[in-house]
Amino acid sequence: MNDAKPSSPQPTFAALGLPPLLVQALNRAGIGEPFPIQAATIPDVLAGRDVLGRAPTGSGKTLAFGLGMLARLAGAPSRPRHPRGLVLAPTRELAAQIERALDDPATALGLRVASMVGGVPMKRQTDALARGVDLLVATPGRLADHLAQGTANLSDVAITTLDEADHMADMGFLPQVTKLLDRTPADSQRLLFSATLDGEVDKLVRRYLKNPVPHATAPPVASVSTMTHHLLFLRKADKRDITAEIAARNGRTIMFVRTKYTVDRVAKQLRAAGIAAGALHGGKAQGNRTRTLAAFSDGSTPVLVATDVAARGIHVDGVSLVVHIDPPADPKDYLHRAGRTARAGEEGVVVTLVTEDERDDVTKMTRKAGVKVDTMDVRPGDRRMAALTGSRKPTGVPVPAPTAPTTPHVREEQPERGSHPRKRNAGGAGARRRGRRPGPAATPHGHRHRGGN
Repeated sequence: MNDAKPSSPQPTFAALGLPPLLVQALNRAGIGEPFPIQAATIPDVLAGRDVLGRAPTGSGKTLAFGLGMLARLAGAPSRPRHPRGLVLAPTRELAAQIERALDDPATALGLRVASMVGGVPMKRQTDALARGVDLLVATPGRLADHLAQGTANLSDVAITTLDEADHMADMGFLPQVTKLLDRTPADSQRLLFSATLDGEVDKLVRRYLKNPVPHATAPPVASVSTMTHHLLFLRKADKRDITAEIAARNGRTIMFVRTKYTVDRVAKQLRAAGIAAGALHGGKAQGNRTRTLAAFSDGSTPVLVATDVAARGIHVDGVSLVVHIDPPADPKDYLHRAGRTARAGEEGVVVTLVTEDERDDVTKMTRKAGVKVDTMDVRPGDRRMAALTGSRKPTGVPVPAPTAPTTPHVREEQPERGSHPRKRNAGGAGARRRGRRPGPAATPHGHRHRGGN
């Protein structure tokens, strides 16, 4: 696949062929200039072609596939329980992100968008489907549940997008995905976006996409010029203190560990040291995760400790530092974690805490990830570490743990492990508002950058 070449001057959304109402809605939201992946793919989506896109997180791929899908769906209402557009995403966080990005542009065209994810009562989603959904954003497990119960039918689907197909493969979802695709019309349009296109993803492409038009805006390595990578070599005995000093910095920080147990332990230790830290993993109740993400997004809890899977799909502006407390073993996981910062032109720093026994493995892993790293030996209170990360001595005044959920516990869907950052799921406040089928006067919001997420 050849990487797309930048064009000059950059085309406008109108020049790409989007409907005037959609262009006006984007302009009102301050989104006037498309990102390269959007400029490359939207004309092909509008022309009804299958599209194969390779783009890193933060490159604007949600609007790249979403705007074209909405334009294709405009002008014809969907039958109850029969969506005409489908987006499959690996996690609840990503599904929620996609819904937020497309909800108001859809409203501008008089379309309904809803998400179907685990951890939310089925009845809400069933009711929303019964009212009619034009574009359905779903995780594979929950959509399979609705199909099994007869509350959803994919026979009217005219266009499908598989987002982050490589992550779905890593999480073992592809058998479910193939069964879902088999329920859509064989002659329907299909779009697939993935950071990498090898192995199981390539098999999916060959089986379900018809002469796809390939587009790529970046190689599958961390080439963001505004992101710097650093390995902090430390003694194992100093790791806890160094973690706390870095977490005590000013600014929004995501810290990654390997297991759910470690998430809870580190977050508890940070709060005991005086740092407002939230914990995110698949074992948390839905209400807990929703509030944790909301507090991180609004800055009231500036530190988020998370596992890899739970953090997939978290796209929060202003994350200036990513910390690998536990170094990832896989270079793809490293790049995914790193992609939470330096989004859409912002600057960001990625640091990995490396103990003596981890040096060789981490060095090899970052080399495979294609990143250029700087290294330094650090101890607690290190001035160079403070200059790099903003680390400082914590106050030592304990911060209380978040309050217990006030909403009833909802059984977790398996194998989904994510969360739903806002209550915009089907049957929630967003779905109730969309049920009125508002006209084109609505104004999109939530896009701080020119091309969205």
